[in-house]
Amino acid sequence: MAKLSNRLNRLAPSATLAMSQKSSEMKAQGIDVINMSVGEPDFNTPDHIKEAAKQAVDNNYSRYSPVPGYPELRKAIVAKLKNENNLDYTPAEISVSNGAKQCVCNAILALVDDGEEVIIPAPYWVSYPQMVKLAGGIPVIVPAGFEQDFKMTPEQLEAAITPKTRMLILCSPSNPTGSVYTAEELEALATVILKHEDLFVLADEIYEHINYTGKHASIATVPGMKERAIIINGVSKAYAMTGWRIGFAAAPEWIIKGVNKLQGQYTSGPCSVSQKAAEEAYVASQQCVEDMRLAFERRRDLIVELAREIPGLEVNVPQGAFYLFPKCSSFYGKSDGQRVINNSSDLAMYLLEVGHVATVGGDAFGDPDCFRMSYATSDDNIREAMRRIKDCLSKLA
Repeated sequence: MAKLSNRLNRLAPSATLAMSQKSSEMKAQGIDVINMSVGEPDFNTPDHIKEAAKQAVDNNYSRYSPVPGYPELRKAIVAKLKNENNLDYTPAEISVSNGAKQCVCNAILALVDDGEEVIIPAPYWVSYPQMVKLAGGIPVIVPAGFEQDFKMTPEQLEAAITPKTRMLILCSPSNPTGSVYTAEELEALATVILKHEDLFVLADEIYEHINYTGKHASIATVPGMKERAIIINGVSKAYAMTGWRIGFAAAPEWIIKGVNKLQGQYTSGPCSVSQKAAEEAYVASQQCVEDMRLAFERRRDLIVELAREIPGLEVNVPQGAFYLFPKCSSFYGKSDGQRVINNSSDLAMYLLEVGHVATVGGDAFGDPDCFRMSYATSDDNIREAMRRIKDCLSKLA
């Protein structure tokens, strides 16, 4: 009998990738679609990083690397964590993987047993609950909606903890909302975590440098938390290197040993040439990071201004990343005469098929009242996309 494993049948497909694929299919048919569904910088990888990759090819970096990554890259990451985050790690406490996505999955698989619970504030990145299910764990979703700026409170965290709780997943700056936890907010959450033995926090900091608050705060800097934290980061967002597939985990050595054991069995070390490019990204001038951050900040201001001009949308001001997550529930039950909008997935499909703008419904992120737009695109695209969305939504009554 043709049957996929139960493990696979527990998983849902990625909604963001599905919307991106549908918009690509429409583009292939000659339809002018503006794709705001995918979380990817529209900039090219900076030239000095590309040069380092070319040099690595010429220098024959073409063999298997050590499972946790080259020592030089791990040393560069250690220096980055010290210089930028005031955190002291050793190379033995760093593991480099095929993108931050693999790092997240590695950490969950290394720490979470069957039936153990993982607390995930909603809205969340689509893959977190699916990875927990893959590990045999139970995702415990804690709603943190628009009214609280999409951030979980210490009281909510305490109420969600049970004897089976093993991990909290925290993403700051957040995908999909752009919300950023302040140092004080992280300290308050850490106070709760430290009261519970064997409770760990997976801190996804991949958007660290796309931050408009002036300073990134890491929960690992709170006294006592470095032993409980797994920091996830990488080069994809800050350096426009999504396709290079390099992420890292920083954690206590016993956790990293577990991660390396796992990685050694199913992928081994990541791409050798990409590692040399990532090393250059970390050790060279960081001006390119700041230039891109300023561009994203300008686009953030533009999309917030335009979204606030659309009747029926509620808009907060994201403090980081490159997403807007407006509240759209006022349109539910409305119709353009041909189709009824029942939920955010319907709304996203309506905007794609009628307005030719690809977004992602909030259902996929655990918040059915909102939808996600990526503003990692040109100012002109943002203006035209928002014009189309405004026009589309005005037809709903």
